[in-house]
Amino acid sequence: MNHPTQTMTPPNEFVNWFRSSSPYIHAHRNKTFVISFGGEAVLAADFEHHVHDFALLNSLGIRLVLVHGIRPQIDQRLHNSAPPRFHNHLRITDDLALQAVKEAAGLVRVEIEALLSLGLANSPMAGAKIKVASGNFVTAKPLGVIDGIDYCHTGEVRRIDSEAIHQQLDQDNVVLISPIGYSPSGEIFNLSAEQVATAVAIALKAEKLVLLTEQSCCHPDSGKPIQQMTTAEISAFLDKHPNLHETMSQPLKAAIHACNSGIARVHLIDRTQNGALLLELFTRDGIGTLISSNPFEDLRPASLHDIGGILELIKPLEQQGVLAKRSREKIEMEIADYFIIERDGLIIGCIALHADLQRHFGVIACLAVHPDYRRSARANRLLDYASRKAKQLNLKKIFVLSTQTVHWFIERGFLSSDITNLPEPLKALYNPQRNSKILCKDIE
Repeated sequence: MNHPTQTMTPPNEFVNWFRSSSPYIHAHRNKTFVISFGGEAVLAADFEHHVHDFALLNSLGIRLVLVHGIRPQIDQRLHNSAPPRFHNHLRITDDLALQAVKEAAGLVRVEIEALLSLGLANSPMAGAKIKVASGNFVTAKPLGVIDGIDYCHTGEVRRIDSEAIHQQLDQDNVVLISPIGYSPSGEIFNLSAEQVATAVAIALKAEKLVLLTEQSCCHPDSGKPIQQMTTAEISAFLDKHPNLHETMSQPLKAAIHACNSGIARVHLIDRTQNGALLLELFTRDGIGTLISSNPFEDLRPASLHDIGGILELIKPLEQQGVLAKRSREKIEMEIADYFIIERDGLIIGCIALHADLQRHFGVIACLAVHPDYRRSARANRLLDYASRKAKQLNLKKIFVLSTQTVHWFIERGFLSSDITNLPEPLKALYNPQRNSKILCKDIE
């Protein structure tokens, strides 16, 4: 029972959130996610919250691989003996540093395993019974000498034993991987946690690579969070801002490599925001930065599979009288005339262009945008797309019949007209009871 002073989530708000999260719960089940986090996260006071979220993901059927960092733990051990040495954001791991690496990796792994094993009643982990598997899954090789710098025991990933990891995941184990690798000759190498996580995700053909970062991915000029980027946009972004701090540039470079190697989506999430991991994975717009090879939001011709989503989108507008009612059968017959904006599997916008190729005119119809995504120029984008399509079809005019959005179309170049100027096929379909206003625009 909640303490009287606690703020409770309104029931309707919780129900709506839970319902909206259900598509993601279904979509993520039995999928493989690789999640990387730095040693800073392990030292943070709220790290238990992250562990609770990992346990929740596991309970929802997500095949989970966790890759942890150990940089601050190594620095702590070297502080009294020798200052840490870095070059190009990589530690130079001499014999003394390697001893600190082994100590830090062992301690952090045990601490995480202990937290994942916590099963106290009345705690978020009650009844979780999570099994954790660690092992020598990473084969490494020495980085060698670069720019005259001998990196000693610093290495890079040579191979990931994906079969062994899959075997552990098939047994419902959470796989925990430290940023160290082993050579066939028994040597130990200190590795970058981000590189390990990226290599593991690629080898496993994971659905997602999630990088828990130390700060939000924000635009250096405006300071505004970046919600999504394609790999091409990241490359241009890094070229334009060569002096980005490594806490932002390194995850972005890792994301490019992962996407270019077949990972569909990479998520950069500020681990300091409470519940950020859950908000990113189970809400439509998330809270972090989504990176993919292709745009997250796609404007494309509709298919028969989209009919249900189109009907769900336009139903409220039909009830309000903004749109004329259309049956499923009618949309199915005319599906080739429809274009949609799809965002993460949800249809958030649609438009139809009904073309009469013989008489060289078209009709714009069924323009709708989801309420959560209005005021973002998506309606303009749909109208521009339909207008370009009309031009490709050599149409001379496009008409609109509207009851409540007349001024919106006039602001975009349409002119008021009347029924006498309608082509004969449109006159026959005109419904006097709706008393729609008629607008027309020449295609240039």
